[in-house]
Amino acid sequence: MQLKQVIIAHKAGDSSAKSWAERCAKELEARGCHVLLGPSGAKDNPYPVFLASSTQKIDLGIILGGDGTALTAARHLSPEGIPLLAVNVGGHLGFLTEPFDSFQETEGVWERLLEDRFAVQSRMMLEAALFEGDRLNREPVSDRYLALNEMCIKPAAVDRMLTSILEMEIDGEIVDQYQGDGLLVATPTGSTCYTVSANGPIMHPGMNAIAVTPICPLSLASRPLILPPGVVVSIWPLEDRDLNTKLWMDGALATAIWPGQRVDVKMADCQAKFLILRDDYSYFKTLREKLLWAGARLHYDNNHRN
Repeated sequence: MQLKQVIIAHKAGDSSAKSWAERCAKELEARGCHVLLGPSGAKDNPYPVFLASSTQKIDLGIILGGDGTALTAARHLSPEGIPLLAVNVGGHLGFLTEPFDSFQETEGVWERLLEDRFAVQSRMMLEAALFEGDRLNREPVSDRYLALNEMCIKPAAVDRMLTSILEMEIDGEIVDQYQGDGLLVATPTGSTCYTVSANGPIMHPGMNAIAVTPICPLSLASRPLILPPGVVVSIWPLEDRDLNTKLWMDGALATAIWPGQRVDVKMADCQAKFLILRDDYSYFKTLREKLLWAGARLHYDNNHRN
């Protein structure tokens, strides 16, 4: 890997993340690297300016924060093919990030990157857009929205709890109508986020698949579905008299959905690429540690185990 131009984004409002970002920038600039540095948060989005002002290839995005900071970076940088080194500085769960202790010797990290001593994990993403009229209309009436975790379609109101009625089609065929708090259309990466809290399935991030999970459905017959990656999931809000249905991408608001519009969700044509520095990285170890699976902490004699 070359380190000629690098983005460093740190979690907005976190002094530790900012301090480490400035340290990384100083070290990389001493190596002749051009650094684009800025905060990333709910009110800070540095990526459009970074991408618009760049006159040469961006080799890497260094993301210092938590999973939310990494998700934002993935949505903006993955379409440009920029790999991400996400480090848990000021974050919480850290499903997507490298642990901080593997990053503290930063000069050694730069040497590893220059010598290609790391692994790259590619993760599928979703894209969504709004369409009007019947299902034959293929011209979107919105921007393209990307998500690494999930697309969420649910009602929103400031004064009362709303129940949505959503009709879902898969490749143009009606599958079911869901009455409840909404629908999640998730990637394997997102299966351990909002989807698992809605009692959806956990999928290995090495897969390409789409999970559709109802949120608190009013019918016990409404169950999660695992779909192949090539399908198009279309969702029509019904009975939307109050115009309160919203599309969310990784927990961030994408757009409102108006009556007569549908949301089409499918696998995106780009993938998020995360650099892994740990020699002992294991997805199942991450599940055990982050989800606190107690069964793996109990030890019994087993003759076939060393």
